[in-house]
Amino acid sequence: MAGSNSYVHDIVRGLGMPLLLVAVLAMMMVPLPPLALDVLFTFNIALSVAILLTTVYVNRPLDFAVFPTILLVVTLLRLALNIASTRVVLLNGHTGTSAAGKVIEAFGEFVVGGNYAVGLVIFAILVIINFVVVTKGAGRVSEVSARFTLDAMPGKQMAIDADLNAGIIDQEQAKLRRREIGEEADFYGSMDGSSKFVRGDAIAGILILFINIIGGLIIGTSQHDLSLSSAVHNYTLLTIGDGLVAQVPSLLLSTAVAIIVTRVSRSEDMRAQVFTQLFSDHRTLLVTALVIGALGLIPGMPNFAFLTLAALCGFFAWRLAQRGKPAPEPAETQPKDLDASLPDLSWQDVDPVDLIGLDVGYRLIPLVDRQRNGALVGRIKGVRKKLTEELGFLVSPVHIQDNLDLSPNSYRISLAGVSIGEGEVQVDKDLAINPGQVFGKIDGLETRDPAFGLEAYWIDSTQREEAQMLGYTVVDPATVVATHLSQLLTSNAHELLGHEETQQLLDRLAAGSPKLVEELTPKLLPVSVITRVLQNLLEEGIPVRNIRKIAETLAEHGTRSQEPDTLSAAVRVALGRSIVQNVAGTRPELPVMTLEPELERILNESAQESGNVGLEPNMMERLHESLKERAQAQEIAGEPAVLLVAPAVRPWMSRMMKGIRNLHVLAYNEVPDDKRIQMVAAVGAAGAA
Repeated sequence: MAGSNSYVHDIVRGLGMPLLLVAVLAMMMVPLPPLALDVLFTFNIALSVAILLTTVYVNRPLDFAVFPTILLVVTLLRLALNIASTRVVLLNGHTGTSAAGKVIEAFGEFVVGGNYAVGLVIFAILVIINFVVVTKGAGRVSEVSARFTLDAMPGKQMAIDADLNAGIIDQEQAKLRRREIGEEADFYGSMDGSSKFVRGDAIAGILILFINIIGGLIIGTSQHDLSLSSAVHNYTLLTIGDGLVAQVPSLLLSTAVAIIVTRVSRSEDMRAQVFTQLFSDHRTLLVTALVIGALGLIPGMPNFAFLTLAALCGFFAWRLAQRGKPAPEPAETQPKDLDASLPDLSWQDVDPVDLIGLDVGYRLIPLVDRQRNGALVGRIKGVRKKLTEELGFLVSPVHIQDNLDLSPNSYRISLAGVSIGEGEVQVDKDLAINPGQVFGKIDGLETRDPAFGLEAYWIDSTQREEAQMLGYTVVDPATVVATHLSQLLTSNAHELLGHEETQQLLDRLAAGSPKLVEELTPKLLPVSVITRVLQNLLEEGIPVRNIRKIAETLAEHGTRSQEPDTLSAAVRVALGRSIVQNVAGTRPELPVMTLEPELERILNESAQESGNVGLEPNMMERLHESLKERAQAQEIAGEPAVLLVAPAVRPWMSRMMKGIRNLHVLAYNEVPDDKRIQMVAAVGAAGAA
């Protein structure tokens, strides 16, 4: 029974909007009694007030995303009421000013004092305010907001990708933010069209006014034998009342449209935004009080009103100034004992070297101050979480400290006590990064992105939207440092893994596969050899998440060799499918480059005879340049740059060509059998064929 009631309830809720639309359309055709008009006009005014207050108290424009649809329905309701009231006015207007109901009569008699000339003036003023000021301005803002929102979408998408790569957000948060960007574009696009409803409604109100007056005069004098003065009095007051009843909700909705499209997309209602931004500085109210007070002292001015308002402004300025003062710091109850003897030194005074260190200048301290919820602290946690998930082992904590040897805006990233990267950020600015294609230049301090060396500009936070619309990726200083840290730790991941981390991986594997770990170490291989194999994999960008597969391969080949390079090559073959998938995705074909047959034969023979590969420096330089050009061409084409070589040559080629960006060197036996090979070039020392 409960399920049946719920089903019926869902059906009733689903029929609400269709029935409302049908009722609105029916009002245009079916005559309504005056009492029904009173109820519907009152409901229309109440609904418009509720919509206006919703736009004031909603936190973000997207929280009222249904507003364009509501705006259309309410506009149709008001026009339908205009048609219904026009029918009643023209049919029964000869009977008096109460022919169309008490609401229209009240607006015609009480609001304008029964004087239709005054009513016409008030109606004209309302139409001018609504049509010329509010509606026109709201329509222009809607149009500009829609265009700017669409232009800014690529920059916002790249900012989300930057936060995702820096570990600041996870995949679910990235999906949510991308969906919000799409909803924002849809919302402002809909608002651009909906503002035209309000504009058309204002024009319709003017036309309906003249039609009712002219039609009423003709009907009253010709069909009901009214005198011209009686017809003018009755029909004009009824028409003015009808027009005012329609224009008041129309003005309320126009104001609601203007408020919603001029709101800033921030999780804060308009009341909070007004008070926090308009009265954030007590000096604003203080100067206002002085100006109003000076005007109040001028002879002939309304002194009481001016001086009273000046006193109120001065009082609130004093309250704001008192609220902004910092609380006094408590005095120390016990003085420090400066004569206390220093304790003896011990091994506890010898600080170990931190594996990962971040030194900051004194101006960057607020970014890493945990007591002030420094933004960089959370970013670094996100970077550690992201790298831990990607690499397959727990990344060590980052030790953060201030360093007076650095310039105020500088930072230094170190690994095992050795600096691996430095940079400089502006705490009070944002970094606009040129991702490769922008639509104009932004004014700012020119610099380079410390993580990838891209062209960038330090800009004020007020320029953020402008930069995003031009195609720049805009990030805050904490994200800049976190991205640089993530990039450096990723490229030096092999130095983050040591014996302790390897033992932790083996212990976790032993919980599920105890026999495998027992057979592997220490019987076949010591932990030091396993560690070196894992470091070799990480150095070439291969994560060690699949530790079970790695351990099985080492157990299989450990009986024949304990050489880390040989074992690393065997593990690469076992992980070939995941390696190729990380490089080229799930596409059925793998585009590859190869070496010219003669060059590869020479290198292969050299590797088999001497165990090492050597080329003349000039030939090596030409080969490097040829591969670099081909890799850049593949990157521009959106394809992976893969060099396929013989297994004996692969380790040497990988080390020699490590400086080429995005070039992946694979051996023939690392490509899965079901992956089709697509030849794109044969590269030699003299160029590409």
